[in-house]
Amino acid sequence: MEGPAGAERLLLQLPSPDAAIALAGEAECTLRQLGDATGSRLVLHGLALQIQGRPAQVQRAAQLVELLRPLWSTGEPVTPTDLTTALTALDTGRGQEHQNLGNTVLARSQTGRLLRPRTLRQRAYVEAIERHALTFALGPAGTGKTFLATILAVQMLNARKVERLVLTRPAVEAGERLGFLPGDLQRKVDPYLRPLYDALHMLLGQERTGTLLEKGTIEVAPLAYMRGRTLADAFIILDEAQNTSPAQMRMVLTRLGDNSRMVVTGDPSQADLPRHQRSGIDEAKAVLKGVEGVAMIELTGADVVRHPLVQRIVKAYGRFDQHNRQALVTAGRFVERRRH
Repeated sequence: MEGPAGAERLLLQLPSPDAAIALAGEAECTLRQLGDATGSRLVLHGLALQIQGRPAQVQRAAQLVELLRPLWSTGEPVTPTDLTTALTALDTGRGQEHQNLGNTVLARSQTGRLLRPRTLRQRAYVEAIERHALTFALGPAGTGKTFLATILAVQMLNARKVERLVLTRPAVEAGERLGFLPGDLQRKVDPYLRPLYDALHMLLGQERTGTLLEKGTIEVAPLAYMRGRTLADAFIILDEAQNTSPAQMRMVLTRLGDNSRMVVTGDPSQADLPRHQRSGIDEAKAVLKGVEGVAMIELTGADVVRHPLVQRIVKAYGRFDQHNRQALVTAGRFVERRRH
């Protein structure tokens, strides 16, 4: 359809009210973001979506809407991350890959929400876990490192590919000391393991999670409990691994037994170790690079799927860290010149 002054109008019919609501977003914010990203104008009348603009703008907007179809057509809201990822895929000629990404559903939450990788790097992470006995996932908070690993762990447990799940993380104190927290040891370490419980409750429900924990099918424990064990027929997730020492990392990696799989997640920029102590994940990254059966996946701020502000926070801290590193290098060069 042609509009005034050489502009073009394209009319798309949406399949259901739920799809229309999901595509429009709250107060039609998603439609405005789509328009801003493509230079077009998107207007929704009932189930009819009208796209207006120059031919190239209309075509780009229509392609973007189509790439996002696996989400909005099922009534799932389109997030800013989904929009950014689709735009990047469109601009880099990876539209078909993104289409396949949208069709990749890993599980359904207890509330009926479809759970899937939201970015191409997240999908690469999922594929790495499926293909390798040991996978490292490094990246900032909110990139789905722990949650995606937990989804696949529960999948394998339900399919009886493993007999148990072992979820662990180091109880490194960020500003608190365990001795000052109330209760016995289990109550003292529970706050450190809460994100793992939250993921299990979303996938299995609180009642079934509790039953599996009581039976020992799921074990959630601090890293110290892993020493001296061999973990066979298990899916092991080591979370917050940036807070392990090199000795702890070596210890837990050598717990891997027959028919087991391990995922190690961490954010090297958020280590709570004492100053000047090297993180076990940094050493492992260097030592295990290129070792057969080991995958290293690096996620970035572009893979953050939490509140849009988290992405901006990650980027701001990244710029801050880079500035500090450059300042240290400059200071080092100055000292070296003074010596000579």
